[in-house]
Amino acid sequence: MVKATATIKSNESAFHRVGRVWCHAVSQERLAVHWLAGKRVPVWGGRLLFIIIKCVLFGVLLYAAFWATLLLVFVSAVVWLMLNSDLDNEKQPELRNGHSGIGWYNQDDLRIDMGDPDEPH
Repeated sequence: MVKATATIKSNESAFHRVGRVWCHAVSQERLAVHWLAGKRVPVWGGRLLFIIIKCVLFGVLLYAAFWATLLLVFVSAVVWLMLNSDLDNEKQPELRNGHSGIGWYNQDDLRIDMGDPDEPH
C-alpha cells in the first residue's frame, strides 16, 4: 500500500528551512541594492558593498574558528599531559607475591613488611 502523501524527514525539513532563509536573505539583499540605487549609489557599488560585508563576516568566522580550534588543541594537550604524566615518580608499595613470599614490596623489590603481612607501611 502506497501512502497518498510523502513523509518528509527532519533533516529534509531542516534543509527546506535553510533554503527558505537563504532565499529570503538573497531577496533582502536585492532590495537593499535597489534601495541604494535609489540613493544614487551605482548597482555595482551596492553589490560590491554586500560582497565586502560577506567577506568580512566570513573572515570573522574564520578568526573565531581558528581561536576556538587553538583553544581546543591546547586543552586537549593539557588533559593528555595530565593523564600521561607520572606526578608521583616514586612507585607506591604494593601487595604481591615476591621472592620473600606474599607481602608489601617497594619499587626496588624489597619486602618492607617483615612483621604482619596484612599491615601496609
